[in-house]
Amino acid sequence: MILTSTDAPAVALVRAIRGGDVAALQAQLDATPGLAAARLVDERGVARTLLHVVADWPGHVPRGAELVAVLVQAGAAVNAPVEQSGPTGSPETALHWAASSDDVAVLDALLDHGADIEAPGAVFTGGTPMSDAVVFAQWRAARRLLARGAATTLWQAAALGVLDRVQAHCAARPAPTAAECDNALWHACRGGDLAVVAYLVDHGANPYAVGHDRQTALEAAAAAGHDAVVTWLRATRR
Repeated sequence: MILTSTDAPAVALVRAIRGGDVAALQAQLDATPGLAAARLVDERGVARTLLHVVADWPGHVPRGAELVAVLVQAGAAVNAPVEQSGPTGSPETALHWAASSDDVAVLDALLDHGADIEAPGAVFTGGTPMSDAVVFAQWRAARRLLARGAATTLWQAAALGVLDRVQAHCAARPAPTAAECDNALWHACRGGDLAVVAYLVDHGANPYAVGHDRQTALEAAAAAGHDAVVTWLRATRR
Protein backbone atom coordinates (compact mmCIF):
# COMPACT_ATOMS: atom_id res chain seq x y z
CA MET A 1 0.00 0.00 0.00
CA ILE A 2 1.42 3.36 -1.08
CA LEU A 3 0.14 6.64 0.36
CA THR A 4 1.18 10.12 -0.65
CA SER A 5 2.39 11.85 2.49
CA THR A 6 -0.02 14.75 1.98
CA ASP A 7 -3.11 12.54 1.65
CA ALA A 8 -5.55 12.66 4.56
CA PRO A 9 -4.97 9.02 5.66
CA ALA A 10 -1.21 9.54 5.71
CA VAL A 11 -1.53 12.81 7.61
CA ALA A 12 -3.76 11.10 10.18
CA LEU A 13 -1.27 8.26 10.60
CA VAL A 14 1.66 10.61 11.10
CA ARG A 15 -0.34 12.73 13.55
CA ALA A 16 -1.22 9.67 15.63
CA ILE A 17 2.37 8.39 15.63
CA ARG A 18 4.04 11.68 16.44
CA GLY A 19 1.51 12.38 19.14
CA GLY A 20 1.96 8.95 20.70
CA ASP A 21 -1.76 8.29 20.25
CA VAL A 22 -1.71 4.50 20.37
CA ALA A 23 -5.51 4.21 20.39
CA ALA A 24 -5.91 6.36 17.28
CA LEU A 25 -3.22 4.42 15.46
CA GLN A 26 -4.81 1.10 16.43
CA ALA A 27 -8.21 2.30 15.22
CA GLN A 28 -6.76 3.26 11.82
CA LEU A 29 -4.99 -0.08 11.50
CA ASP A 30 -8.16 -1.96 12.44
CA ALA A 31 -10.18 -0.03 9.87
CA THR A 32 -7.84 -0.71 6.96
CA PRO A 33 -6.31 -4.19 6.69
CA GLY A 34 -2.72 -4.05 5.44
CA LEU A 35 -2.23 -0.46 6.54
CA ALA A 36 0.61 -1.34 8.90
CA ALA A 37 2.75 -2.28 5.90
CA ALA A 38 1.99 0.94 4.02
CA ARG A 39 4.67 3.27 2.73
CA LEU A 40 4.34 7.06 2.84
CA VAL A 41 5.88 8.74 -0.19
CA ASP A 42 6.98 12.37 0.16
CA GLU A 43 7.55 15.06 -2.46
CA ARG A 44 11.12 13.81 -3.04
CA GLY A 45 9.94 10.30 -3.78
CA VAL A 46 11.25 8.87 -0.51
CA ALA A 47 9.04 6.00 0.64
CA ARG A 48 9.21 5.32 4.37
CA THR A 49 7.37 2.78 6.45
CA LEU A 50 5.30 3.64 9.50
CA LEU A 51 8.09 2.26 11.67
CA HIS A 52 10.39 4.81 10.06
CA VAL A 53 7.92 7.51 11.07
CA VAL A 54 8.17 6.31 14.68
CA ALA A 55 11.99 6.43 14.56
CA ASP A 56 12.39 9.55 12.42
CA TRP A 57 14.50 12.47 13.61
CA PRO A 58 14.40 13.84 16.24
CA GLY A 59 12.84 10.63 17.57
CA HIS A 60 11.56 10.14 21.11
CA VAL A 61 7.89 10.25 20.20
CA PRO A 62 5.61 9.60 23.17
CA ARG A 63 4.96 5.89 23.78
CA GLY A 64 7.33 4.98 20.97
CA ALA A 65 7.88 1.42 22.12
CA GLU A 66 4.12 0.81 22.25
CA LEU A 67 3.70 2.22 18.75
CA VAL A 68 6.35 -0.19 17.47
CA ALA A 69 4.57 -3.12 19.11
CA VAL A 70 1.19 -2.15 17.66
CA LEU A 71 2.61 -1.76 14.14
CA VAL A 72 4.56 -5.02 14.18
CA GLN A 73 1.60 -6.95 15.55
CA ALA A 74 -0.52 -5.49 12.74
CA GLY A 75 1.93 -6.63 10.07
CA ALA A 76 4.66 -3.99 9.74
CA ALA A 77 7.92 -5.42 8.37
CA VAL A 78 10.48 -4.55 11.01
CA ASN A 79 13.49 -4.82 8.67
CA ALA A 80 12.04 -3.01 5.68
CA PRO A 81 14.44 -0.37 4.32
CA VAL A 82 13.42 3.11 3.34
CA GLU A 83 13.10 3.35 -0.44
CA GLN A 84 14.88 6.25 -2.11
CA SER A 85 13.98 7.78 -5.45
CA GLY A 86 17.59 8.23 -6.61
CA PRO A 87 20.90 6.38 -6.54
CA THR A 88 22.42 8.39 -3.68
CA GLY A 89 19.94 7.58 -0.92
CA SER A 90 20.65 5.11 1.85
CA PRO A 91 18.37 2.08 2.36
CA GLU A 92 18.24 2.44 6.13
CA THR A 93 15.91 0.38 8.28
CA ALA A 94 13.86 1.87 11.11
CA LEU A 95 16.58 0.64 13.47
CA HIS A 96 19.12 2.81 11.64
CA TRP A 97 16.83 5.79 12.14
CA ALA A 98 16.33 5.03 15.83
CA ALA A 99 20.11 4.85 16.21
CA SER A 100 20.49 8.17 14.38
CA SER A 101 17.92 9.74 16.70
CA ASP A 102 19.52 8.31 19.87
CA ASP A 103 16.10 6.88 20.67
CA VAL A 104 16.95 3.95 22.92
CA ALA A 105 13.34 3.08 23.76
CA VAL A 106 12.38 2.65 20.12
CA LEU A 107 15.70 0.95 19.37
CA ASP A 108 15.01 -1.62 22.09
CA ALA A 109 11.45 -2.15 20.90
CA LEU A 110 12.59 -2.76 17.32
CA LEU A 111 15.21 -5.26 18.47
CA ASP A 112 12.70 -6.97 20.74
CA HIS A 113 10.44 -7.44 17.71
CA GLY A 114 13.11 -8.92 15.47
CA ALA A 115 15.02 -6.02 13.94
CA ASP A 116 18.36 -7.08 12.45
CA ILE A 117 21.09 -5.43 14.50
CA GLU A 118 23.54 -5.96 11.64
CA ALA A 119 21.32 -4.75 8.79
CA PRO A 120 23.21 -2.81 6.10
CA GLY A 121 22.23 0.57 4.72
CA ALA A 122 23.72 3.29 6.93
CA VAL A 123 24.35 6.82 5.70
CA PHE A 124 27.90 7.43 4.39
CA THR A 125 29.18 3.90 5.07
CA GLY A 126 26.40 1.57 3.96
CA GLY A 127 26.92 -0.19 7.28
CA THR A 128 24.89 -1.25 10.26
CA PRO A 129 22.84 0.83 12.70
CA MET A 130 26.00 1.06 14.82
CA SER A 131 27.59 3.04 12.01
CA ASP A 132 24.81 5.64 12.07
CA ALA A 133 24.93 5.88 15.86
CA VAL A 134 28.69 6.53 15.90
CA VAL A 135 28.79 8.79 12.83
CA PHE A 136 26.16 11.06 14.38
CA ALA A 137 27.69 10.79 17.89
CA GLN A 138 24.53 9.27 19.31
CA TRP A 139 26.36 7.63 22.18
CA ARG A 140 23.42 6.25 24.16
CA ALA A 141 22.14 4.40 21.12
CA ALA A 142 25.64 3.21 20.22
CA ARG A 143 26.24 1.83 23.69
CA ARG A 144 22.85 0.15 23.77
CA LEU A 145 23.58 -1.52 20.44
CA LEU A 146 26.92 -2.64 21.87
CA ALA A 147 25.21 -4.04 24.97
CA ARG A 148 22.74 -5.91 22.80
CA GLY A 149 25.46 -7.68 20.86
CA ALA A 150 26.30 -5.46 17.90
CA ALA A 151 29.56 -6.06 16.11
CA THR A 152 31.99 -3.15 15.74
CA THR A 153 34.55 -2.17 13.17
CA LEU A 154 37.91 -0.79 14.30
CA TRP A 155 36.76 2.82 14.12
CA GLN A 156 33.46 2.09 15.87
CA ALA A 157 35.21 0.23 18.70
CA ALA A 158 37.68 3.11 19.00
CA ALA A 159 34.88 5.67 19.19
CA LEU A 160 33.20 3.70 21.96
CA GLY A 161 36.41 3.16 23.91
CA VAL A 162 36.29 -0.63 23.72
CA LEU A 163 39.99 -1.31 24.05
CA ASP A 164 39.88 -5.09 23.77
CA ARG A 165 38.04 -4.88 20.45
CA VAL A 166 40.47 -2.27 19.18
CA GLN A 167 43.38 -4.52 20.15
CA ALA A 168 41.76 -7.49 18.42
CA HIS A 169 41.30 -5.51 15.20
CA CYS A 170 44.90 -4.30 15.30
CA ALA A 171 46.18 -7.85 15.90
CA ALA A 172 44.21 -9.27 12.98
CA ARG A 173 45.82 -10.23 9.70
CA PRO A 174 45.93 -8.48 7.41
CA ALA A 175 46.64 -5.63 9.80
CA PRO A 176 44.72 -2.36 9.51
CA THR A 177 46.23 0.13 7.10
CA ALA A 178 47.76 3.39 8.29
CA ALA A 179 44.69 5.23 6.98
CA GLU A 180 42.38 2.91 8.93
CA CYS A 181 44.38 3.48 12.11
CA ASP A 182 44.33 7.25 11.59
CA ASN A 183 40.55 7.09 11.08
CA ALA A 184 40.16 5.00 14.23
CA LEU A 185 42.20 7.53 16.18
CA TRP A 186 40.03 10.38 14.92
CA HIS A 187 36.94 8.58 16.21
CA ALA A 188 38.66 7.67 19.48
CA CYS A 189 39.51 11.33 20.04
CA ARG A 190 35.95 12.34 19.29
CA GLY A 191 34.72 9.66 21.71
CA GLY A 192 37.23 10.70 24.37
CA ASP A 193 38.67 7.43 25.69
CA LEU A 194 42.30 8.18 26.56
CA ALA A 195 43.36 4.53 26.85
CA VAL A 196 42.26 3.82 23.28
CA VAL A 197 43.80 7.04 22.03
CA ALA A 198 47.13 6.15 23.64
CA TYR A 199 47.02 2.61 22.28
CA LEU A 200 46.42 3.80 18.72
CA VAL A 201 49.11 6.47 18.90
CA ASP A 202 51.54 3.87 20.24
CA HIS A 203 50.66 1.77 17.20
CA GLY A 204 51.49 4.57 14.79
CA ALA A 205 48.23 6.45 14.32
CA ASN A 206 48.78 10.12 13.51
CA PRO A 207 46.79 12.64 15.57
CA TYR A 208 47.67 15.38 13.06
CA ALA A 209 46.31 13.67 9.98
CA VAL A 210 43.27 15.52 8.65
CA GLY A 211 40.13 13.41 8.92
CA HIS A 212 36.39 13.97 8.96
CA ASP A 213 35.00 17.51 8.96
CA ARG A 214 38.49 18.66 7.87
CA GLN A 215 39.67 18.20 11.44
CA THR A 216 42.68 16.40 12.81
CA ALA A 217 42.12 13.90 15.60
CA LEU A 218 43.50 16.47 18.03
CA GLU A 219 41.00 19.05 16.78
CA ALA A 220 38.18 16.49 17.04
CA ALA A 221 39.07 15.89 20.69
CA ALA A 222 39.13 19.62 21.38
CA ALA A 223 35.81 20.19 19.62
CA ALA A 224 34.22 17.44 21.71
CA GLY A 225 35.58 18.92 24.94
CA HIS A 226 37.91 16.05 25.81
CA ASP A 227 40.57 18.13 27.53
CA ALA A 228 42.50 15.19 28.97
CA VAL A 229 42.93 13.72 25.51
CA VAL A 230 44.04 17.08 24.10
CA THR A 231 46.56 17.57 26.90
CA TRP A 232 47.97 14.07 26.46
CA LEU A 233 48.29 14.40 22.70
CA ARG A 234 50.07 17.73 22.97
CA ALA A 235 52.42 16.35 25.62
CA THR A 236 53.34 13.37 23.44
CA ARG A 237 53.64 15.21 20.14
CA ARG A 238 55.91 13.35 17.74
